[in-house]
Amino acid sequence: MTSISLSSADETAALAVRLGAHLKPGDVVLLEGDIGAGKTHFARSMIQSLLDVVEDVPSPTFTLVQVYETTECEIWHADLYRLTSPDEVVELGLVDAFDEAICLVEWPDRLAELKPEDALTVQFQLGHEAGTRLLNLFSPSPRWKTLIKALVDA
Repeated sequence: MTSISLSSADETAALAVRLGAHLKPGDVVLLEGDIGAGKTHFARSMIQSLLDVVEDVPSPTFTLVQVYETTECEIWHADLYRLTSPDEVVELGLVDAFDEAICLVEWPDRLAELKPEDALTVQFQLGHEAGTRLLNLFSPSPRWKTLIKALVDA
């Protein structure tokens, strides 16, 4: 696990943009953390950086999933907070999207056994000072480990 300390919302957004530049179809990023920890801000920043034409990126809290089109692939932004069963994830089509889209998933604990093994997990924790965040990044995938190291060294 690699920890990154961020001192502002702008630093959080910048990290999301740097990570987003390396994403490709089939990549799944799991965003964990309490309400208000910065998951949606991170996802919004990343999505906007990947869109061909910048558009509003609302939280998918009530729609559960927002899908964005890019020239390379779709981006799925899911907020699973209100789900009660992994069966609901299947109904949303999210499991199929894991193979062909870039997927950003908030509240990934709702995936249970459907969680992709090679996903990148980003855990958000509020820092002690206002606006600060601590992000823990980890994955068993060698690709993600190399990318995490590059992000930290940048």
